[in-house]
Amino acid sequence: MKKATDPMDKTSTVSRTASASRRRFGGLALGAAVVCALAWQGSSFALGGAEEAVRIPAPAQDIQAAAAPGKLQKAVFAGGCFWGVQGVFQHVQGVRQAVSGYAGGAANTANYDTVSGGRTGHAEAVEVTYDPSQVSYGALLQVFFSVAHNPTQLNRQGPDTGTQYRSALFPVDEAQQRVAQAYIAQLDAAHVYQAPIVTKIEPRMAFYPAETYHQDFLTEHPNHGYIVINDLPKIAELQKVFPARYRAEPVLVKAARAS
Repeated sequence: MKKATDPMDKTSTVSRTASASRRRFGGLALGAAVVCALAWQGSSFALGGAEEAVRIPAPAQDIQAAAAPGKLQKAVFAGGCFWGVQGVFQHVQGVRQAVSGYAGGAANTANYDTVSGGRTGHAEAVEVTYDPSQVSYGALLQVFFSVAHNPTQLNRQGPDTGTQYRSALFPVDEAQQRVAQAYIAQLDAAHVYQAPIVTKIEPRMAFYPAETYHQDFLTEHPNHGYIVINDLPKIAELQKVFPARYRAEPVLVKAARAS
C-alpha cells in the first residue's frame, strides 16, 4: 500500500516497515505511543522516562582546523530516523547547516517511499556542513556517538527497524575515515557501551537531500508523538552533556534557503 506523503497524515499509512510505525505516531494519542519499547543501553523506555546520553571520551585523533579561515567542511552521519539526528546537529555550535537525506544508494531510489522499503541500500542520513575552526570532525563524532543515536543497535534505532536505520558514517575523505576508524576502536577498547559498536564506515557516495517536509521536522513539529518520545530528549541531553557546544537557536534548512 502506498504510504501517505504528508508526514502528519499517519493514520492512513499501513506498512510492514518500521518506518510506518514512526509515521503512525502522529495519528495516535501519546499514551498509546509510549507502549513501544525503546532500547537504550539495554534499558527499556518507560512512561515519563528519557533517553540518556552515554558519556564518552573525546577522540584521541582528530582533524586540525583548516589554515584558511571560513573554509567549511562536510560530514555525513546515519543513525536512525533523520528527524532526530538532524535536530541534534542543528543545535551544535559551529554547524552551519544540517540536511536530512539519503546516502548509500542510487539517485533513482532516493525518495522516502522507496527507501522505507529497506531494499535500496540507502540509509536515512544527515549531511552536516560545519566550520572546522569552531567544531572539529572529531567533536561531531563525539556528539553522534554520545547523543544522536545508539551505535550498538544493528539495523535499527528504538522502534524503527531496517537497514535504512543503520548506524553508518560516510567519510568524505581519507582524513575523516582515519579519524572515524580510530575513534570506533578507541570507544570499543574503553568499553563505554554494554555491547560492541556496530557502526559501519561506508564508501563515500552521493548524498541526496530528503523531501522538503522532512527538513526541520523536529523544530516544526515539537508536539509530534514520535518527536516527543524519541528526539526531544536528545536535545536536552546535548545541552546537559555538551553545554559548551550547545546552541539554543537551531540552524534551519528552510531559513537558509529563504535568505
